[in-house]
Amino acid sequence: MIQVDDVLLSDELFQRYFVCDLASCKGACCVEGSAGAPLTFDEIGIIEENLDAILPFLTSEGVKSIENSGVFYVDTDGEYVTTLNNGKECAFTTFDKNGVAKCGIEDAHRAGALGFKKPISCHLYPIRISKLKFHEALNYHKWGICAPACECGSKLKVKVYQFLKEPLIRKYGESWYAQLVEVDKLLEEEQNT
Repeated sequence: MIQVDDVLLSDELFQRYFVCDLASCKGACCVEGSAGAPLTFDEIGIIEENLDAILPFLTSEGVKSIENSGVFYVDTDGEYVTTLNNGKECAFTTFDKNGVAKCGIEDAHRAGALGFKKPISCHLYPIRISKLKFHEALNYHKWGICAPACECGSKLKVKVYQFLKEPLIRKYGESWYAQLVEVDKLLEEEQNT
């Protein structure tokens, strides 16, 4: 583990390669899994406050799920997560004409309907944040459905932390991200000696 300020980072963020390949995976991370996307308490408030701006971008099934169950539920680990459609995809999932899963919250953001882009857990994927007593830990989440992203990242030589520059800056700031770049340089120098 590497520590930058009060955040612990898995070595894999600097060792693994990753670039989403939606043409291959079809956005399966929005559909697969046993629970919705993790949400912070603040994100729940933002989504609820902006729900009228988000609903027009969702499927009728997603709207119905949210009307019946709200925007979140508490999963078996005790975490707040997005509501699912009949235990399947996230209620905020939309599908483009090619069947690729997209985020209705992000669609609303792109259309200028709200300032919030999407939950940070979605924006940071495949990084997962774990809350520890005094720190946050960022770990790479390996999932078979992301094999095309790993292949794409390897071809392009883009590391996990590089691919996730925007959400990492969104979460921790530009100066913090600049420290990651320096850590990566040191790790490469160490590996080459």
